[in-house]
Amino acid sequence: MDEPSQNPANDGTQSAPSIKEARSSRESRALAFGLAGWLLPGLGHALQWMWGRALVVFFAVGLLVFAGASMKGNVFTRQGGDAFDTLGFIADLGTGSFYLFARAIETSGADVSHADGDYGTRLLATAGILNLLAALHAFEAARGHKA
Repeated sequence: MDEPSQNPANDGTQSAPSIKEARSSRESRALAFGLAGWLLPGLGHALQWMWGRALVVFFAVGLLVFAGASMKGNVFTRQGGDAFDTLGFIADLGTGSFYLFARAIETSGADVSHADGDYGTRLLATAGILNLLAALHAFEAARGHKA
């Protein structure tokens, strides 16, 4: 009869690689969900069967982008002249694919000389930050962390 210490199947080394592989697989999947949630707002939650959150994120970000672009808010580009333009671009880019939608709506350019345009710029930045936070939540939820 084999001793438990002499049996290689019972020494615990066989399960260690599978745990690391499972952890690596979970991290990869979480990263994919986070990126999907950034590219299309709410998709990261939808892939995890969180339909309520997915719809709320999609419509909230979409409405903010539509309202901000309709108000002729400034949709920043990467050719910003100073740090605030760069931060604005990062915030706007946070909307994922909706950034392209906002650029398409803004055909005549921004009009921040009126209050509407200034509020529109803020709404676009808010949409980007909201989507980034939602993508981060989708990432953390896929990792199994309680949000």
